[in-house]
Amino acid sequence: MVLTIDWELVLFLVFSVVEVACAILTVTSKRLVRAAFWLFLTLVTISGIYILLRAEFVALIQILVYAGAVPVLLLFGIMLTRRKMLEEGETPEAK
Repeated sequence: MVLTIDWELVLFLVFSVVEVACAILTVTSKRLVRAAFWLFLTLVTISGIYILLRAEFVALIQILVYAGAVPVLLLFGIMLTRRKMLEEGETPEAK
């Protein structure tokens, strides 16, 4: 009796476990930069699942739009908000 391994199923299960773990870490992370990193990894693993389903165009759009743009916009928003909060916080102390 010869056992055959379905590698697509194994890859799907690995991508699914990594995706769920990264999604949980995204929600439970205390630091926003780390949450953005976990969000990026979640979106990349979703594109890996799309590749396994032979939807290459959707995987490419997933990487370009969601995994590329959304975390970058989130990080820019964090940086700009933090700078404004620090500038506002320093003016009353200087007086």
